[in-house]
Amino acid sequence: MAAPLLLGIDLGGTKIEAVALDGSAGGEEAIVLRRRVPTPRDGGYEAILAGVAELSREVAAEVGVDLRTAPLGVGMPGGITRAGLVKNSNTTCLNGRPFRTDLEALLGRSIAFDNDANCFTLAEARLGAASAHAGGVVFGVIMGTGVGGGIAVRGEVWPGAQGIAGEWGHHAVFPDRGPLCYCGGRGCLELFASGTAVEADYAERAGERRKLAEIAERRGSDPHADAAIARLLEAFGRGLANVIDILDPSAVVLGGGLSNLDFLYSEGRDRVASLVFNDELVTPILPNRLGDSAGVIGAALLALAR
Repeated sequence: MAAPLLLGIDLGGTKIEAVALDGSAGGEEAIVLRRRVPTPRDGGYEAILAGVAELSREVAAEVGVDLRTAPLGVGMPGGITRAGLVKNSNTTCLNGRPFRTDLEALLGRSIAFDNDANCFTLAEARLGAASAHAGGVVFGVIMGTGVGGGIAVRGEVWPGAQGIAGEWGHHAVFPDRGPLCYCGGRGCLELFASGTAVEADYAERAGERRKLAEIAERRGSDPHADAAIARLLEAFGRGLANVIDILDPSAVVLGGGLSNLDFLYSEGRDRVASLVFNDELVTPILPNRLGDSAGVIGAALLALAR
């Protein structure tokens, strides 16, 4: 019997993406159908809720599956409180609202649900860069506007007792430096190793703003770029060494905009190796394989795990 198609929705700040996924295939070849529509942020909570529901119906109809029974998973930034309310979403109109409950009511069915970092990790562990390590522990990293992460154990998301497993962006790497983080802490990794942080650090040093890619290109010819990247590498090394000391994962996969910086896999790895509590670093630090498809593929795979 053929494997059932899995449906996945990735709700982002600017786009809602949906896929129909062949769970028996591998990598991007598993995608049977993919659709993207803009997130109707200006319409507020109700418009976003309706947009996700409508896209789910359209994709299910196009691939010929019954939306009431087809495996369906949804991923989005942020998490869900014990009371079932969204927290920490960058689409702020969702915070404090029972998005999962309301979507289930609108579609008349239950839904697998998780945050975008966990979806990324699940996809890269099952079908992506860390598939050779799926039987162990995979730590997935998101380094972009912010810093997040997820943990997959034997090919399943490990949420943790409080639903915060993998949130390495909010452990302190420089507790005596930097401004207060929005989380209330000081010295959080996100304040030093996100694209936003690197660009802000460069602007403070140079008196002008540049994009991350340009800052990276100016290494060796611009002392301000040298200093900003040096701080990034130090934070990355400290932060990831801490994670490896505690978790000792089978593999680490990098995602987000900073994952495109080649030096993280050479100089960054060397910095991690110099700080990890061992005389060698055997954990592979891998670039993602699924790109911006990882989140929505992971959402679909959530449904397979139910």
